Amino acid sequence: MAGSSRSEQRIGLVNGFAAYGMWGLVPLFWPLLKPAGAGEILAHRMAWSLAFVAVALLVVRRWAWAGELLRQPRRLGLVTVAAAVITVNWGVYIWAVNSGHVVEASLGYFINPLVTIAMGVLLLKERLRPAQWAAVGTGFAAVLVLAVAYGQPPWISLCLAFSFATYGLVKKKVNLGGVESLAAETAIQFLPALGYLLWLGAQGDSTFTTEGAGHAALLAATGLVTAVPLVCFGAAAIRVPLSTLGLLQYLAPVFQFLLGVLYFGEAMPPERWAGFGLVWLALTLLTWDALRTAHRTARTLRAQLDRTGDGVPPVKESTVQAPRVVASGVPAPGTSGSEQLDTPAGKP
Repeated sequence: MAGSSRSEQRIGLVNGFAAYGMWGLVPLFWPLLKPAGAGEILAHRMAWSLAFVAVALLVVRRWAWAGELLRQPRRLGLVTVAAAVITVNWGVYIWAVNSGHVVEASLGYFINPLVTIAMGVLLLKERLRPAQWAAVGTGFAAVLVLAVAYGQPPWISLCLAFSFATYGLVKKKVNLGGVESLAAETAIQFLPALGYLLWLGAQGDSTFTTEGAGHAALLAATGLVTAVPLVCFGAAAIRVPLSTLGLLQYLAPVFQFLLGVLYFGEAMPPERWAGFGLVWLALTLLTWDALRTAHRTARTLRAQLDRTGDGVPPVKESTVQAPRVVASGVPAPGTSGSEQLDTPAGKP
């Protein structure tokens, strides 16, 4: 049993590295789709993602959720909101990469956990621990430093961070699995995407049929680029601890940052390094606090189990629970309720 458990964890880690590695290396893919513009690439991604996810659901025969969703207008409305927000996220990311802003795009996913926590305070009235306040304050200082460096706020980073944080918040209210959620969202995106592609074709601006079979295949592969990391993440999420996934999530923006600096040759003046340094300091504080809280919770639970085994009446279930995990992969601020980690279908 122990060997089987270790084997499952190894499989989970491999899938986790694969998922976040693919998300981290995706900036290498979008430039291959030129001369297609960001709008055309986005529309193909939405249309082909639905096709690939629909095939996956047919294979595993998981369709019961669709009927339930259609009978719940409120959840369907939330899925529509999620589809709209992730459309913005995908579109901005594709445009940023193909316009030479890979480093700034990576910053968006570095600061996403900080934005998620800030939204928890502002929208959900959650309480922060001191270390989390320090992390959020350091992140805010980083944005100010980068605003001075750019001569304006880092709009690409902020748009990506806020859109993905909003997406995660909405997804939690919908409470659908990752593959099912992506299927529902791309089903809503499909008709507008198809309409846009048909309009491009009528205008003579579509590259799908004019740039050769290889280009058309690459545009169709946008569905695989979206779906395959999601499947790998799902395999990892059921096999490794949430704290491990919370650490693995930083692989994607690290890879994106390194690609932006080393491969695409984007400039990193001293003030930009200072801004990124502050962001990394904030994430270090956040991760340290999350791991410390998880360790304390586990120690408390073990103590309760020991007391129960000695004949002491068990503590009520609501007294101590595992830290709630938000879309960023770290415990939500100032909370003690448990919640399943969502699949980040909106990753770049």
